Amino acid sequence: MGTEVLVVRHGETAWNTEGRIQGHRPVGLNQRGFLQANAVADRLAGEAFDGLYSSDLKRTMQTAQILADRIGLRVVSDSRLREWDLGVLAGCTPAEAETQCPQAYRIYDQKQPDAVVPKGESIRQRYERTTRALEALAQRHPEGRIAVVTHGGPLDDFYRRAITIPLDAPRDFQLFNGGINTFEISRNRWRLKRWGDVAHLETIGTMG
Repeated sequence: MGTEVLVVRHGETAWNTEGRIQGHRPVGLNQRGFLQANAVADRLAGEAFDGLYSSDLKRTMQTAQILADRIGLRVVSDSRLREWDLGVLAGCTPAEAETQCPQAYRIYDQKQPDAVVPKGESIRQRYERTTRALEALAQRHPEGRIAVVTHGGPLDDFYRRAITIPLDAPRDFQLFNGGINTFEISRNRWRLKRWGDVAHLETIGTMG
């Protein structure tokens, strides 16, 4: 038996709704994002966890702190759980990025696994960073249960790692703000147990 890891994507931000590229920018939750975070906390209240970890960016820490207040754990921030570092593209809309930084935008838009966004990182670098981080956190709690709050990019990585699909395979799955996704990790063996659970967001809604 491995470690059960519940991975939550942060609540919605204004930049999510605008389609603006967030990267490592310190963007906070919008009104619906706070509602989503509270819905996650209500859903998980009363459940037992051995640890609560979060990306150290503002939107994830806000989501995680709401959860922490309900389940009675301290949030441990971990920069390895950050979103894709999109360097020069951060803060741009896709249209702005395509005009101002066309070569970097092609890397982003075409999801080229090994091409590095200027002043940022490649998808493969992100994948190595985030999957190793999640394995390390799971190993801290052998046969335990932890909650992790992160971003869409890392969630993409975790899904591909568990299902063993290539980084350049088209995405045929959804990444929901406020969604709950469950993995079992035992050393370097991953199993996906639940994906895209948004039952708690039925009256609030979420972006895929």
